[in-house]
Amino acid sequence: MRFYKYHALGNDYIVLNPADFPFWKLPTREQIRAICHRNYGVGSDGILWGPLPTRKADFALRIFNPDGSEAEKSGNGLRIFSRFLFDQGFAAAPTFTIQTLGGIVQSVIKDGGRLIAVAMGQVSFQSDKIPMTGPPREVINEKIAVHGREFTFCAANIGNPHCVIPLPEISASLAKTYGPDLETNPIFPNRTNVQFLRVMDRANIQIEIWERGAGYTLASGSSSSASAAVAHKLGLVDRAVTVHMPGGEISIDIGQGFFIQMSGPVTKVGEGELHTEIFSVKA
Repeated sequence: MRFYKYHALGNDYIVLNPADFPFWKLPTREQIRAICHRNYGVGSDGILWGPLPTRKADFALRIFNPDGSEAEKSGNGLRIFSRFLFDQGFAAAPTFTIQTLGGIVQSVIKDGGRLIAVAMGQVSFQSDKIPMTGPPREVINEKIAVHGREFTFCAANIGNPHCVIPLPEISASLAKTYGPDLETNPIFPNRTNVQFLRVMDRANIQIEIWERGAGYTLASGSSSSASAAVAHKLGLVDRAVTVHMPGGEISIDIGQGFFIQMSGPVTKVGEGELHTEIFSVKA
């Protein structure tokens, strides 16, 4: 059972090629948890299950969080999967498309696979697209209270949901303290990713991330995309934005209609074989 491990600015994923697992239609929630566990498994922020057959794009991908739930889209996961396709020779050209549950994206391989650009799609601020409860509306500068503290937030969707909270100062402890309850707040029926956002200047923002189904995260491509889009929507940044995270930096270009181009690095960690024994211990 072959696995391949990569990280994108410290956000690490394990790629499993279904061709190496002919006895699995999909990994089960328990198997995903076992593989991703930092102590009992290989350890990762999620599983990338592909390439899968599709008629809509060059490749298809399914993305699973370490808690076993499925994600619609992941910017870092897409960059990692693109690097995997390039490394394994599946991608005949440096530009190709990938189908996810959150839509089809286009990837471009640069610098021998160390840098990947992904056309992430269009950001929407509409409540029914995110989704959120309540009447149809643009979710801009609304109020939400958790643990006795009220925040002003904006919500966005770029194939997966995001709750972005602009603040003058942010920290990892802020994300870890309030992230879990914001993720599971009833106004987000599918849960949400959470970003605490600090605007540095017209071309730079900083974010701290609580990722749906994964927890505190060093970096995130979709979070970078959503946060940059929110900052631009609020008139706080221009169209070219560098997003600073604990794991490093991602470049975001915001096109007309809030179409997002994301560029960032990918590092190969290694590859190996899973042993069935890991599934016999409850993670």
